[in-house]
Amino acid sequence: MDWSEHFFSDPGHMDRLREWLEQEGESAPEIDSSQRLAPCVARPGKIICIGLNYSDHAKEAGQDIPDEPIIFFKATTAIAGPNDPLIIPRGSEKTDWEVELAFVIGKRANYVSKEEALHHVAGYLLHNDYSERAFQIERGGQWVKGKSCDSFAPIGPFVATPEEVPEIDHAGMWLKVNGETKQNGNTDKMIFDIATLVSYLSEFMTLMPGDIVSTGTPPGVGLGFTPPQYLKPGDVVELGIEGLGESRQEAIACPNKRIVLQPELLFPPRRPEATFRRKGTTLETTPAPDSTGLGARANRVCRTGAPLIREATSSAAPPEGEHAGEEPLPHHPSRY
Repeated sequence: MDWSEHFFSDPGHMDRLREWLEQEGESAPEIDSSQRLAPCVARPGKIICIGLNYSDHAKEAGQDIPDEPIIFFKATTAIAGPNDPLIIPRGSEKTDWEVELAFVIGKRANYVSKEEALHHVAGYLLHNDYSERAFQIERGGQWVKGKSCDSFAPIGPFVATPEEVPEIDHAGMWLKVNGETKQNGNTDKMIFDIATLVSYLSEFMTLMPGDIVSTGTPPGVGLGFTPPQYLKPGDVVELGIEGLGESRQEAIACPNKRIVLQPELLFPPRRPEATFRRKGTTLETTPAPDSTGLGARANRVCRTGAPLIREATSSAAPPEGEHAGEEPLPHHPSRY
């Protein structure tokens, strides 16, 4: 079973995982570093992002402290594994980075109070909110089109439960480009804390189990430098948050041919024989304790070297409604 809306909707799944960890966790072998980690949350219904939520980032951007949270959406098709390549979009000259703390909703939230809000949070995760600044700022409309390109939302390597990161509101966070530190911040600079965000968002929409909320970024984004600094193919981005592990993306150029995301690699088929857990910042795996599998696992794993993307072929005739020479995108795993 994936860590999806279905998983988070049943508190018993997490209870079974805790029980198993107490009994079997210490014997779990470590996952080989050559294995690919897929996204730690499968098929979220929504990715909701908060803009200018760090006081020092708002100052960097020359913006006033907002009176209310600035909300925008990110397409779920942007989701990628924590170490998957960053695909620089066609025509992009201003692809930027943003290390962010994100959280996943564990219980349906609608008009919840701030006091009750944290009971609706299942856990926390690392997110790099990649942004194409020209698409976002210079092309009119809403920010979403500068935030939603394929691979622009690498998440993970794992989801940490609230009891695993009790000091999440005072967690250090950092990001490097080609080994040079660009962002070095702390979640204690957030203007609107997590409880406030859950309560506030639940006034305007129902938050469902598995929904992801990304809470904003500290200063040090490429746009904030003089002159601005942006990513190009070959650049390597590394980032991390205290208690939530690290991730790494290498930038590649978008192929000239249409690309097709491999859904079986983003979210591989169910493997009931394996269960994954976190120990410190290490993910570990062990056989599931019964024939149905525990179901709760912090990441999905594929074989080493399996490509996340492939170029679409043009040998077959395109289906009706498709352009000649292109292959339709398969059903994307982020869609229901």
